[in-house]
This record gives sequence, structure tokens and C-alpha cells, in this order.
Amino acid sequence: MELRHLEHFVAVAEERNVTRAAARLHLAQSGLSASVRTLERELGAELFVRTARGVDLTDAGRALLREARRTLDSAAAAREAVARVRDVVAGTLRVGTEQCMGAADPFGTLMEFGARHPSVDVHVEQAGSSLLLERLRQGRLDVAFVAGPGDSSGLRLRELAREPMVLLCASEHRLAGAREEPVEPAGLAEEVFVDLRPHWGARQVADAAFDAAGVRRVIAMQLDDVHKLLEVVGRGPAVAVVPRSVADKDQARGLRWRALTTPLVWEVSVAWPAHTRPSAAVRALLESPRVGGDRRG
Repeated sequence: MELRHLEHFVAVAEERNVTRAAARLHLAQSGLSASVRTLERELGAELFVRTARGVDLTDAGRALLREARRTLDSAAAAREAVARVRDVVAGTLRVGTEQCMGAADPFGTLMEFGARHPSVDVHVEQAGSSLLLERLRQGRLDVAFVAGPGDSSGLRLRELAREPMVLLCASEHRLAGAREEPVEPAGLAEEVFVDLRPHWGARQVADAAFDAAGVRRVIAMQLDDVHKLLEVVGRGPAVAVVPRSVADKDQARGLRWRALTTPLVWEVSVAWPAHTRPSAAVRALLESPRVGGDRRG
């Protein structure tokens, strides 16, 4: 039984989908399926039941998943032990982040980290913050850059940056007035919004604020791409509530932003599991110049 077969099995088990697991592992789907079949033949048991939506674990698969994770963790610990003797940080670092994180700049941080620790294999996954927090709790990520008021139970958080959120609209919109005049959230009840999907941190901040103001927003379009959101705002009557740094992006050139009378704060943090010992790679990232300080979530 090879470690790579266990790694492939765990990826399929966590994704519940061979296509997504193959993309996560940067493998061809046919190669991943062949690896799983090899493992099933070696163990003499089916590990997955194929369904129209993907795959589900069999009883044998669920039993193997627990042991496979332990085996992979032990192998990673063994590699780290040797790396410590050599005074080298090595291994794999699975990082999650939203698309645009303002001043926190996860990708700049990871590029600097990679230059200092070339023996670490960094894998980056993009998703909304609530999904990233859940994947941290599931053990599918080692660390994540997240935003908003998501559920941080079982995790440690370290604040990296915070900034206000603003109302964004096209230059021809009726609200494209003087920036020094803040907009009252209660006065936006008749506006049509474009927003990110509910698992994004900025969406959660905005939803909480408008709920508190008693405003039920009309959201005509929900997206998973900040730049596409800016394009939609620029094309029509819809408005958006975004972090201030998004309003400063090149793609927002020509749009207008207004402050809100009720301050909305968008906070970016780095998060990692609270109840497991961070790997050497995670510790090195947390000790890097751009990720200093600590607070418990």
C-alpha cells in the first residue's frame, strides 16, 4: 500500500467527487480513478459507491478513512522530524483564501514564504470564508485567510487587517453623489444589489448590517468573483457593498463609492485548527513577517 494511494483516497473521500478531487490533486481524473481501483483491489473491498452526484463511502471506506488520515499524519510527522534535524522546513502546506483580501495580501505572503522555504509544497484553494472555516475543521486545510463573522469554533484566529465597507455604484447612478455624504442603509431598501454568495465574508458582514437596520435587500445577482461583480455594477443600475480596498481596484475605475452612516467593518484574519499541533510549515507561515501577533477565536 503506497502513501500516494491513501492520499488519493482521502481526497476523493473528502470531496465526494472524483472530478473535484482530481483538480485538487492536479491529477488527470482517469489516473485518480485508477489509483483508487488499485487500492480497492489491494484491500479486497469497495471503498466508494458511485452515485449520480458523485461518490459516497462504503462501510469499508469509512473505516479506512480514519486510518488513512492517521497514516498520512504520521508520515508527515516523520518527514518533519528529519527536516528539523537538517534545519529545513519541508512538507505540504494546504492554504485557503478568498479571492481579494485587501491589505492582508495572502498571495504576496505566500510568495515570500515560498522564497524562504522552497522545500514546502504550497497548495492554495479559493472559496468563501465560511467554506474555508469548515474545511479547516474537517482537516482538509492547514491554514486559511478568512474574513467576516464566520463560525470560528475549534479554530485559532489572528487578525491581519481591517477596513470599512462602502457602497459602490456606477457613475451615472443617482447615489453617485459627494463622497463626504454618507448613505443611510435604511434608505437603500428600494435599490437592487449585486453581491457575492452567502459564504463570502463581505456578504456576511453586509447581511448582518442590513438585517440590523431592518432592510430587506433585493439581490438580483450572486457571484463568486469580485472582478465580475465590479463589471456588473459598472454596466447597470445595481449597487454593491464592498470592502474599501475593492473600490480602489483597477477594475473599479470609473465607479463611485459612498461611505455608510452605519460603519461596516471587514476584518481579515489567518485561521488554523486550535486542537492539533501545527506542522512545521504552518508554524513557519505564522511566524513570517506579514502574519505576526495572536488572538484566540
